[in-house]
Amino acid sequence: MTAIGFVTRTTHGGFSGELNLLPICAHIDIVPNRDKSGDTSPDFRIFTQGVEVGSGRILSGESRGTDYVSLSLAAPGLGVRKLCANLGRTVGLNGDGSFFLIWNSVD
Repeated sequence: MTAIGFVTRTTHGGFSGELNLLPICAHIDIVPNRDKSGDTSPDFRIFTQGVEVGSGRILSGESRGTDYVSLSLAAPGLGVRKLCANLGRTVGLNGDGSFFLIWNSVD
């Protein structure tokens, strides 16, 4: 698994941290979607410098049945493909509210 960033849980139920790719290093905010209307709307919206660059959904894992956050980012700096990642807990680093952004190479 390749970690492409690091975020911590915010007091408002979202996450804040860094996305670190070779050509891109940007602060991101993963904010709960307070306007969610139905199952097709994302659970989170992802912003950098006030611009929305992606979304996140709470999914349930198949093997353990535990919930996790799946992210999808799209921006001109990323090229024509979407970048997909999952939030994975950091074990022993910065407490329970810390997560790695784990690259998900979905084709």
